[in-house]
Amino acid sequence: MTFNNRLIVAEEQRLYNHVLEFAQVEMPDQLLERLRQLFVEGVSYRDASVLADLDAIVLSDYAAAEFRFILNRCIHILTNRWQGRPQMHYAVPRLLDVLDASPQQPISKHPRQRSLKRLRELMSQFRQTEQYLAIKRLATLISQEGEAIQTQPLGYLIRRYPYLYPHCLISEGCSNEDQQSVRQLQEKAQYKFEVDLSRYVTYQVRRLDLLQTSSEDSVGRILTPVKNPTLLTDLEACESLRHFVGKIDGESTHRDLAYRFLNYTQDTQSFGRFKGDLYEYLETAIDPEYGHRQFNKLLYRQLRMILPDQDDQPVNEFLVTRLCSQLMNFLIVQSPQQPRHFVFVDLISNIGPMWTTSLLLRILLICSKVKPYLEKRLSILFNHYESCAQGSVEWLVMVMEHLNLALSTNFGQMSLPFVSRI
Repeated sequence: MTFNNRLIVAEEQRLYNHVLEFAQVEMPDQLLERLRQLFVEGVSYRDASVLADLDAIVLSDYAAAEFRFILNRCIHILTNRWQGRPQMHYAVPRLLDVLDASPQQPISKHPRQRSLKRLRELMSQFRQTEQYLAIKRLATLISQEGEAIQTQPLGYLIRRYPYLYPHCLISEGCSNEDQQSVRQLQEKAQYKFEVDLSRYVTYQVRRLDLLQTSSEDSVGRILTPVKNPTLLTDLEACESLRHFVGKIDGESTHRDLAYRFLNYTQDTQSFGRFKGDLYEYLETAIDPEYGHRQFNKLLYRQLRMILPDQDDQPVNEFLVTRLCSQLMNFLIVQSPQQPRHFVFVDLISNIGPMWTTSLLLRILLICSKVKPYLEKRLSILFNHYESCAQGSVEWLVMVMEHLNLALSTNFGQMSLPFVSRI
């Protein structure tokens, strides 16, 4: 069996089996104490054979590189079981308390002093890893509803954005089981949002219909209000829904425009010509006053710089996908290592979060394969700002809210035939 492209040694497998065995029979509080004794203290654990296996792991040559993955796997054996049982959700944030705890038992003159010292070093290093951050986000998602309180960190809103889950909750080295568990969380959250949004739209339509013949007070007595499932105002939410579902120019929806573009370019002779057509397609999403100042020139230049050696080649799916993915780099953010996003902030400041989202949606509708790539770009910014107060990154929150609506209405399972009436 392999793990992280490396053969799992016998000590590791026995450790996973041990954790799995007790995960199936013990309650969360017992398991948390077991985890604390084994990994935090490492001294008084009752099973000597498990301690021997752990010593072999922490003193191995691969421990510096692989211990974080091994501990992460043990943790996910527990969280995968807990997150499917609401009565056990409380244990996930408590798990963080265990991981953050300082060991209390001294190890000087202990027979296993060398391995215990190394274990405690590795545990300290684990708190600085991507794996630890993913566990923190999972705990935040499970433990609270993600209220919008401007003084709270942005990370508290993770629950609201299912499209971020695969990128924020799955870290390197996660098993297929761990990834499937996150996908289930994502599907559940996305379904709930779409149901809540459908109910909200139905309520707004009925309310506006009744207001044609009744007063506001009368309508309030007839209809039970349905909470707006977004962080946008009612006015903003309804405008956004009409924008992403209805006719944005009085004649065409986003899907209509994308269909016409794809139909027009299906016989385009070269990749270079396709890039020129794409520029004209995207340009219409930009406010002319802002675009003519500088942005349109930057966009045109960026398109020309993408795969210029392929300009004379026939258009194919691979080239279009590469083009659109690199456009996302330009429009949003390059990478976690280069998290510059001046273009994105400038767009939002000048054309607003809804029209910025509209620009991104136009790209997705002609090349749906870059949807995960777009979501990854947003997750980079979310991770970059997750410790910042929500109020200080309101521009990012607003874009993520509009994107929630754009993705749900154009790629989700629900139908909103009456949205033009709100």
